[in-house]
Amino acid sequence: MKKNSFPAKIIEALSIDCLIFGFKKSELDILLVKHGEGISKGNWALPGGWIKYNEGIDEAANRILKDLTGVSNIYLEQLRAFGETDRYPTKRVITLAYYALIKPEDYTLHAGFTASDAKWFKLSEVPSLPYDHNAILKNGLQHLRHRVRHEPIGFNLLPKKFTLLQLQELYEAILQQKLDKPNFRRKLINMNLLATCKEKQTDVSHRAASLYRFDKKIYKQLAEKGFSFEL
Repeated sequence: MKKNSFPAKIIEALSIDCLIFGFKKSELDILLVKHGEGISKGNWALPGGWIKYNEGIDEAANRILKDLTGVSNIYLEQLRAFGETDRYPTKRVITLAYYALIKPEDYTLHAGFTASDAKWFKLSEVPSLPYDHNAILKNGLQHLRHRVRHEPIGFNLLPKKFTLLQLQELYEAILQQKLDKPNFRRKLINMNLLATCKEKQTDVSHRAASLYRFDKKIYKQLAEKGFSFEL
């Protein structure tokens, strides 16, 4: 399909904000940028910017994220639109929020464009964000916690072979709650989602735990149909 010939001007009433979650050291982090210019200069915020007339919204989301943080080639999923009349102080702006879960160690951050810095923050250490970014973050977390109970998401944050403890720590990081170990393991195993690798951890100072992988066939079925995973 031929692209339209709109000029590469920005749509000043429509923006994009990105929620990029990372999982490391058993905790969920969020990627923020420090504004290097504009009305919120010096503040940490979600990576965001204006959409251009000559690009699609998915294309814009990926461009903005790459320009501000250096993170590229990831799948960004649209969360929802935020359009409170007072969300932006100087004019009426509607923003489309996108989100993704990635492994921070797979990406090197490079702040650019209007950002003077880019950094991962623990959820417990997120500062006060400008505009309605704290509300967007809260909504994104609620959405993520709902999805993790009904779809097998976030498993790309684990190595191909993982322990049950690593899997539990991932769920605990997303849900922000401690889980009962026997109950959690029983429910996961009953789904037949996990297959044993018939291997144990190596090069660990503690007792080596068994390694598992996801059964790709069952994973695909659950991803399509969903499941109820009450914890």
